[in-house]
Amino acid sequence: MKTITLTQPDDWHVHLRDGLALQRTVPDLAQQFSRAICMPNLVPPVKTVTEAEAYRSRIIQHVPKGNAFDPCMVLYFTDHTSPDEILKIKNSEHVNAIKLYPAGATTNSDNGVSDITKVYHVIEKLEEYQIPLLLHGEVTHAHIDIFDREKRFLDDVLAPLLKTFPKLKMVLEHITTADAAEFVLDQGQNVGATITPQHLLFNRNDMLVGGIKPHFYCLPILKRQTHQAKLLEVATSGNPKFFLGTDSAPHAQDAKENACGCAGCYSATHAIEFYAQAFDQVGKIERLEGFASHFGADFYGLPRNTAQITLVKEDQIIPESFDYLENQKIIPLYAGKTIQWRKV
Repeated sequence: MKTITLTQPDDWHVHLRDGLALQRTVPDLAQQFSRAICMPNLVPPVKTVTEAEAYRSRIIQHVPKGNAFDPCMVLYFTDHTSPDEILKIKNSEHVNAIKLYPAGATTNSDNGVSDITKVYHVIEKLEEYQIPLLLHGEVTHAHIDIFDREKRFLDDVLAPLLKTFPKLKMVLEHITTADAAEFVLDQGQNVGATITPQHLLFNRNDMLVGGIKPHFYCLPILKRQTHQAKLLEVATSGNPKFFLGTDSAPHAQDAKENACGCAGCYSATHAIEFYAQAFDQVGKIERLEGFASHFGADFYGLPRNTAQITLVKEDQIIPESFDYLENQKIIPLYAGKTIQWRKV
């Protein structure tokens, strides 16, 4: 297949940041996707519906004229989130979910939940109102190996959570292991998962062999090739429990190429082409539309898009960098390399 036309896709997990960063991130994302779940881990975090509406307004200011991009907002779950705020989400037009970061799990997550059992009284309301709980699925204990943190989260946190709240609508974000894929497969239709382009296309060898490559560093970290193979299997299976979430996360070049570099891959400029590459590599390009354009909207109870995009199988070179903030650059995922698909 040399050409494929898709319903315009959505991104169900992205980081746009705030302030000057929006000048870069919003147009990049809007030229690929119709809607996006915008992560709330700003400084300070987006903790209330009022704050989310204000953040959405700041994003809208940077949507290119004539583009219908629709930011879907999420609240940041803290130890102090009130059950009353969950009712406000239910009644909000633009806030679609709440995001739980274990404290210290990733960028700007210090305000995250310290112990999930402390917020069970709030999760009870999420289950009642069928508001999606989005989870960064890693434990953060210092003694747990970084490559094992997702598996330990499944065993220690998620299994007890779903036993207590079996009807909870939940998305396990950016899954990276075969264990997480199997866990989601074993649950009911109330449990879904997003998968990033980097975890479909790459594994930890790409990040570490021949020297450390900081622009492949993200959290959860890239895993073994066997885990990558399982993610490709479920993403291309046509199972509606798995859908697109880039986890595109901008950091300036000097913040990535650093003695203590930041976690995050910037894929927003070419995300759908990356996914096309991954699906095509395993001979399943015809399954891309469901994963990218249908299943996420269905899970969130939103209408599928009606606009379409076309991809052609034609080589393109990912740019080496893009302008970002003042006098800084951002290095995109797979910078300077050739991929075989292009959006027209």
